[in-house]
Amino acid sequence: MNRIVIIVLVVICVIFLVYKLKSVFGVNQTQLKEKIDAGALVVDVRTVAEFQSGHFPGAVNIPVDEVSKRLDEFGDKNKAIVVYCASGGRSGSAKSFLESIGYSDVTNAGGLSNMPNP
Repeated sequence: MNRIVIIVLVVICVIFLVYKLKSVFGVNQTQLKEKIDAGALVVDVRTVAEFQSGHFPGAVNIPVDEVSKRLDEFGDKNKAIVVYCASGGRSGSAKSFLESIGYSDVTNAGGLSNMPNP
C-alpha cells in the first residue's frame, strides 16, 4: 500500500512540474510569431559555437555572459525582445536581467526548438 501511495505522489509531482515548466517556457507560438513578425528583436543567448551550428533566421547572437556588456545592441527598453537558448535556462537569466534594468517587453521563448516556424 505504501508503495502505491509513493508512486501516485511521484506521478502527481511530475505532472505538477511539467505543468509549471510549461507555464514558464510554454510561450504561445502564435503570439511569439506575431511578436517576431511585428519586428521584435530576436536574441540567441547561446555560445558563438552553438549559434554557428544553427539558429533562428534573423536572430542576433549575444551570449548570456555578454548581455550586460552589449546593452546598446538591445535598443529601446520598450521594444519587444524575444530571447532563446538551448532549453530556456540561459534565456530565462537574460530575461530576468533585462527586466531588472528596465526592459518592459522581454519574452523567454525557451529553446531553439520552441521557436516558431519562420
